[in-house]
Amino acid sequence: MENLLDNSHSTFDDVRGNYVKIRGNIERAMKDAGRADSVRLMAVTKTVSPDRINYAVELGIDLLGENRVQEYLDKRDSYSPAEVHFIGALQTNKVKYIIDKVSMIHSVDSRHLAEEINRRAAQHGIIMDILAEVNIGEEETKSGISAAEVLDFCSGLAELSNIRLRGLMTIPPPGCSEDCFARMQKLFKSVKTLPRYKDKGQIDTLSMGMSSDYETAVKYGATIIRIGSGLFGYRQGKNPT
Repeated sequence: MENLLDNSHSTFDDVRGNYVKIRGNIERAMKDAGRADSVRLMAVTKTVSPDRINYAVELGIDLLGENRVQEYLDKRDSYSPAEVHFIGALQTNKVKYIIDKVSMIHSVDSRHLAEEINRRAAQHGIIMDILAEVNIGEEETKSGISAAEVLDFCSGLAELSNIRLRGLMTIPPPGCSEDCFARMQKLFKSVKTLPRYKDKGQIDTLSMGMSSDYETAVKYGATIIRIGSGLFGYRQGKNPT
């Protein structure tokens, strides 16, 4: 596994500098937006070695995002204590491997997947927090439900007793206008008002924004931003996350 990781040349000092810069940018974006709540910085750890992940945790990051089931299973025992969310595409036959090892699954994009998560969570006697993934750019190559499906999809998830919908996640198209973020913010607010959720206070998470657009995401209400290359450096041959 190690030879597949960290094909970048950033040092620990680079990671520290990136972290300080990102925190400052978040604070400035929140101030400009008049926000008085909080935004969690998630370190996206795909292809990043455990020693660099642990260094990020030492700096103050307490939330990690994993994209690949097997890579996470290979690395998890080497991690310093931190909360872990699964953020990548998830096949139903892989749910059983992570259901008791992560605290939230961001990438729920079908009823079939939601039902499998619910079934596996019931087997472990837990309730799994999830986010509904929205394909806000309506891109054929991306997963996620359409904006038009969000309210019906989210309302139906309330029937599953071993999952708890916490909000929405999206990956806007590269270079998209702020309209994508504004529409996600509007959808998020609409889900909060659904009869099945409005009195429970559980819809509190809007996961959007990556290395290239997180300040815009903060402007439009993101509560989790997912930073990979902006923190750890670009991995050669990979697009920024």
